[in-house]
Amino acid sequence: MDNRQAMGSWLSGPRAAMEDAGADLGYRGEQLGLPESGPGSIARPGRRLGALAVDWALCLMIAYGLVTDSYNRAAQVWAPLILLTLMVLTLATVGSTPGKRLFGLRVVALETGRISPPRALLRTVLLFLALPPLIWDRDGRGLHDRLAATVEVRI
Repeated sequence: MDNRQAMGSWLSGPRAAMEDAGADLGYRGEQLGLPESGPGSIARPGRRLGALAVDWALCLMIAYGLVTDSYNRAAQVWAPLILLTLMVLTLATVGSTPGKRLFGLRVVALETGRISPPRALLRTVLLFLALPPLIWDRDGRGLHDRLAATVEVRI
């Protein structure tokens, strides 16, 4: 293996390296019984990040609207609390936040299809820890989704 092949396999990630070695990993979501593409398929990372950015911007605007004094650092404290509340309430009731709805995403429980309030709280708290969403499985689900037994799908 020359240096270009080694660099290419590193840039492509472990999934591509395993597939090059002959392993058949299937498509993302196959083990969960989800379709490969279209409605019900696993949401891609770009859409998830876009939805989170929209939700964060919305919560920042709400926080700045609530804090009307000239010292707006309080809004930076309130924004994460508003985001946490928004995520738990909207995921537990309709299964998607405003950002997820805008990007055509929904969070569902694997067994029931509907996410319960305790599960929404667990998923959101793990998301706020920042490390669990950065650890993914072969289906593209973050550790926060695995521990909460949820999956983010396209609608």
